[in-house]
Amino acid sequence: MSENVTEDSVTVQRSPRYFRFMLAGAIVFAVVALILTFAFPAQPGYDRGQIFGFLLLGGIVVGITVGAVIALIVGWVTGRRARTVAAAHTTTRAE
Repeated sequence: MSENVTEDSVTVQRSPRYFRFMLAGAIVFAVVALILTFAFPAQPGYDRGQIFGFLLLGGIVVGITVGAVIALIVGWVTGRRARTVAAAHTTTRAE
């Protein structure tokens, strides 16, 4: 069995989990839509379920967008803290 070891330098940085940021934004804005539904008096042409549905549609879109923008900002800030480390690459071959 032969073994070949090579060393190289690699850049390591942390990356945010974008889906989690977008999901958190959607949840926060869904709660905001629920609060806004009951914060104002009922409208004569719509019931509270319809109002909540309208606000929920817009709130989720806005929440996902805000979450994605925050994740991009966090990724940009953590990307500036990237560091270079040494890595060993080992290749083993059976003869």
